Amino acid sequence: MSGPVLDIAHMLAGGLVLVSMMMLYQDRLYALLNVFALHSLILTLSVAWQAFVQDAPHLYVTAAIALLFKAIVIPVVLHHMIRQLGIHREIETVVGIGLTMLAGIGLIALATAVMLRVTPQADPLAREDLAFALSVLLLGLLIMVTRRNAVSQVVGFMSLENGLVLAATGAKGMPLVVEISVAFSILIAFIVIGVFLFRIRERFDTVDVRALDDFKGRRRK
Repeated sequence: MSGPVLDIAHMLAGGLVLVSMMMLYQDRLYALLNVFALHSLILTLSVAWQAFVQDAPHLYVTAAIALLFKAIVIPVVLHHMIRQLGIHREIETVVGIGLTMLAGIGLIALATAVMLRVTPQADPLAREDLAFALSVLLLGLLIMVTRRNAVSQVVGFMSLENGLVLAATGAKGMPLVVEISVAFSILIAFIVIGVFLFRIRERFDTVDVRALDDFKGRRRK
C-alpha cells in the first residue's frame, strides 16, 4: 500500500483522537456539541477514505449515516434540548480539566502501546487505525466518567461509538446489515436518552447526575 494512502488514513484517524482531546477540554455545552459535530465529520471523512482504499462501496453508506445522524441531526437535536430544558450551559467536572487532559494523554499512550504490541503481523493500515480507534474509545469513556452533566455524558457515549465505527471500518469493514442495525440502535438509544433527560429535568429541576445519587441516598434512609 502506497505511502500517501497510509498518510491520509492516519491523518484522519489521528485527527479523530485530537478532536476527542478537544472535547475533554470543553467546559461549555454548546462548544462541546460543536466539537462533537466536528468529531463526527472527521469520522465521516475517515470512513469514506477507507471505502475508497478498500474498494468497499457499502462503507460509503456508513459514512453517509455518520454525516447525517452524528454530524448534523444529533448535535442539532441536543442544541434544541438544551434550550428547551433550560440547562445550565457550563459543564461541571469530577476533576479539573488539567488532570483530565493528563489522563487522556496517558490513555492514548496506553492504547497505542497495547494495540501495536498485540497486532505485530496485522496490515499496517488496520494496525495503526485500531490503535487510534482504541484511543478514541477510551477518551469517550473518560468523558463519560469525568462529567457530571447528563448531556455531556451522552456526548461521551456517542464519541465512544465513533471509535467503535473507526475500528470496524479499519479492520476491513463490517457487513452492511450490521452497520444499518447499529445506526438504528444508536438512534433508538438517543431517543430513549432524550426522554430520560426530560424526565430528570422534570423531576429534579436539573440534569446533574448528582441529583440522582442524592435521591437514592435519601431513599435508603
